[in-house]
Amino acid sequence: MTWTQNFTPITDNLVLSSLAALIPILYFFWALTIKRMKGYMAGITTLLVALAVAVLIYGMPAGKAVMSASQGAVYGLLPIGWIIITSVFLYKMTVKSGQFNIIRSSVLSLTEDRRLQALLVAFSFGAFLEGAAGFGAPVAISAALLVGLGFNPLYAAGICLIANTAPVAFGAVGIPIIAMEGPTGIAAMEISKMVGRQLPFLSTFIPLYLILIMTGWKRSLEVLPAILVSGISFAITQYLSSNFLGPELPDILSALVSLFALAIFLKFWKPKTIFRFASEETAAAIQPSYSAEEETKYTKWQIFHAWSPFLLLTLFISIWGMNPIKPALSGHYEGNNVLLGGINEIGKLLTFQIEVPGLHNEIIGSNGLPIAAFYKIELLGAAGTAILLAAIVTKFIAHMSAKDFYGTFVEAMKELAKPILMISTVVAFAYVTNASGMSTTLGMTLAKSGDLFPFFAPVLGWLGVFITGSDTSANLLFGSLQKVTALKVGMEPVLALAANSSGGVTGKMISPQSIAIACAAVGLAGRESELLRFTLKHSLFLLLLVCVITFLQNGVLSWMIP
Repeated sequence: MTWTQNFTPITDNLVLSSLAALIPILYFFWALTIKRMKGYMAGITTLLVALAVAVLIYGMPAGKAVMSASQGAVYGLLPIGWIIITSVFLYKMTVKSGQFNIIRSSVLSLTEDRRLQALLVAFSFGAFLEGAAGFGAPVAISAALLVGLGFNPLYAAGICLIANTAPVAFGAVGIPIIAMEGPTGIAAMEISKMVGRQLPFLSTFIPLYLILIMTGWKRSLEVLPAILVSGISFAITQYLSSNFLGPELPDILSALVSLFALAIFLKFWKPKTIFRFASEETAAAIQPSYSAEEETKYTKWQIFHAWSPFLLLTLFISIWGMNPIKPALSGHYEGNNVLLGGINEIGKLLTFQIEVPGLHNEIIGSNGLPIAAFYKIELLGAAGTAILLAAIVTKFIAHMSAKDFYGTFVEAMKELAKPILMISTVVAFAYVTNASGMSTTLGMTLAKSGDLFPFFAPVLGWLGVFITGSDTSANLLFGSLQKVTALKVGMEPVLALAANSSGGVTGKMISPQSIAIACAAVGLAGRESELLRFTLKHSLFLLLLVCVITFLQNGVLSWMIP
């Protein structure tokens, strides 16, 4: 039997209904930040609270609520959990084989300064991975790299989450922007242009903000030239590519330009003092000393060989995201190329789309239409499979024995068991929130802000990404609502849609999924509450900046709207 969503279940009162919809979210914050539960326990209990609100207050049939949770749990395992497992596995392989020692030396030969290492790895390299793959791989890989370089695990995870703000809107080859075109009817290119006139402000600021968090104002000024090179090169490329090429390439191009610009700049410029963390043996700042012995310790071939696992990861992930290869891997290719046709047949065999029993087309949404619900499993097309292939090739490059290879995989699986459980439960919570109508209730409440809606529009995106863990999902969830509300209050719809995506990027660092992924990657499983407390204030501050930018673009800066 079908069930129709009711967005005002408490006496038809939107405010009271919104307070009810907030219960699971507020509980989750309480569980992690005040009660300091372990992540997987916070995830399980938050899911139970969400199920209770959905059934007892929103009137959702219990069977449908449970099945929506199962749909989310499956998505939490694949593709998200699969990416985390393979990413950590690949990193562990480089450590076990001794390759990471060479990687560490190569970065140190470029700069021993922790501030500059954060810019290179967390900001530029992380943005590249976000543009190519998304879904947690950027934070997992870049945070693990920083820990390997000697960063405190909590700091590494937090810095990478904050650095990931700049590229999220154009992540996974532009999928968050492209996905908005369907439900809103506004061309992805137009949305891309508008987002590309908002995020470059953040992209310029994020490198400075990262270093301020790490070291304070005085130490940040010491590396201001490098900060400017990193941020401005990224922002300019992001603006140009998003406005003249489209949403697919801004992250990849911006990250590469920023990475190479900073690397080249560091060949000619060095900070007067080297910054290291107080916990390190050489805590005090010292004059840089790049001995000839250290510079010639490894040959260029050895360095290339050591970096090859991550180069392979980049190559495979990039291929997995390319058109028309991407649809072929999932069995959706419709062209005439023989090779892609063969891949397409394999992709069909390894792609499963199963209707969720008792849920598929049995919930009537806000548009009056039934909502489709599938367990969608793409074994070949998943980004985690691309990373696994990189790991398999790495086995032979690093000359690892089969015993070490499988032993490392089992070790990664054991370490990640509880983080994967947390990820599955929080994604399940997100699906229950959406299927019951709680998310829409909260969105409708913010939409009532009238003339102040341009200021609050990014909050919808922030809320959506916190709940779903994905800028793509947040854009699909609130895109239509943003457009309709913008038209009512006299705001340009394309600005509202861009605000949803730009605001969403600031919510990524506090999303339960992202927190779990980052902790798992750096060995902090069970300490998710500490990481959330670290990132929460930064998320709110950056959200405020996006709100101000959007409000100004709706008024005095309206000439910026395409």
